[in-house]
This record gives sequence, structure tokens and C-alpha cells, in this order.
Amino acid sequence: MASTANPVAPRIKAGVAPLRAGEGTSFLLRRLHSISGVVPIGAFLLEHFISNAEAFRGPLAYGKQVEFLNSLPGVFLLELFFIWIPILYHGLYGVYIWYRGDTNVADYPWSGNWLYTSQRWTGIIALVYMVQHTYYLRFTGVHLPTHPMQSFAKVQGEFQNPWMVAFYAVGIIAASWHFSYGLWLFAAKWGITTGERARRRFGYLCLALALGLVLIGAASMYGFLKTPQQPLDSNASENIVMR
Repeated sequence: MASTANPVAPRIKAGVAPLRAGEGTSFLLRRLHSISGVVPIGAFLLEHFISNAEAFRGPLAYGKQVEFLNSLPGVFLLELFFIWIPILYHGLYGVYIWYRGDTNVADYPWSGNWLYTSQRWTGIIALVYMVQHTYYLRFTGVHLPTHPMQSFAKVQGEFQNPWMVAFYAVGIIAASWHFSYGLWLFAAKWGITTGERARRRFGYLCLALALGLVLIGAASMYGFLKTPQQPLDSNASENIVMR
């Protein structure tokens, strides 16, 4: 009499899947997307958080920092090739990955699925935050590259709306998490951290980085909120053009 053996369910190996091989140019595009999130975008994010922390020291310190950044040699080319083009590519291709991706947190509520989902959504939130933030500061009202000492008052003016304060807070949290967890994914997928122990230890460092960035962002926001409202010189307003 024949017996039927129950099929053994395949075991799922723990760890992080490597970068997808893809087909055609997909592999190259994913590689560029992965590394651009760390360099140069990640480096710019760290610099931006540190520079904005000058707001905690007051309007003069913040204005001086903006003035210094805009006085760097070839600042337009630096911003174009090391900030705007990489962010544009990383953001648009990230939206494409987000649109094509599937989440299964309802069926398999593992921590990895929730982290993957959070990475996708914080990326979208951070992108919306950067678009709004850049448009308001660079393309409306006072032209800050030529009037850097007006920068504190311009940001502070936006903080007069409680909804914008909340929007900034959410954007800072999203950007901090997206970069920090993205750094962990980068190290895991590129073979920098090998093994569960190494990934767990680096995960603690990335979590500390995310919390540190949130605290720095909160300190920057507090600097704008605690300082008496600064006057914004309407005579400094001009039509914004690419320079």
C-alpha cells in the first residue's frame, strides 16, 4: 500500500537579498540608484542638517552659514551635478521602484516587510518635502543667494503656519529614516556587512544616526520657533531666474 509523503515547505534563508541582477540596463540603473542615495545625496543631507543647525544660534549665525555656502567657487555647478541631478534621478527612479513594487505586510507581517514598506513611503514623503522646501526657498520671494541674511526670516515666516511646522517635522523624520535605513540596506546589499551579527550591529548604528538627525532637525526648528519673528525685507524680493 503506497503512502503519500507530505511535501516539505522550503525554508526561507534569513538575510538581505542582493541587488537584483535585472535585465539590460536595469542592473546599472539600480546600482546608480543605490549608490547615489549615499554619495552624493547622503553627504549633502548630512551637511544640510548640520548647516541648518546654525538656526539654533540665531539669525546672524544662520545667515552667515547661508552666505558661506553660496560663496563657494562654482557653487552653481556643484549644486547642479552633485545635488540636483542626483536627487532628480534618485527621486524619479525611486518613484518608479515604488510604483512597480509590491508589499505583503498584510500576508507576511515580518519586520523586513514593514521596514521595506516604511522605506518606500518615507522616500515619497521626503521627496514631496524637498520639492516644496526647494520651491519656496529658492524660487519665491526673496532671492536668498543674493540676500543670505534674509534666509532666517524667510524660513521663520513659513513657520508662522502651524501646518507648515508639522509638515517640516514629518519631512525631517522621513528624510532621517529614509537615509539611515537606506545606508543599512546599502551596506548589506553591497556586501559591506556580511552575516546577521554584523548587520545587527550596523543596524544599531543606523538607528542612532536616524535619531541623531531627528534631534538635529528638531533643534533647528526650535531655533526658528524660539526667536522673535525677524522682519523680512520686501525690497529684497526679485524675479527668480537661474544663475
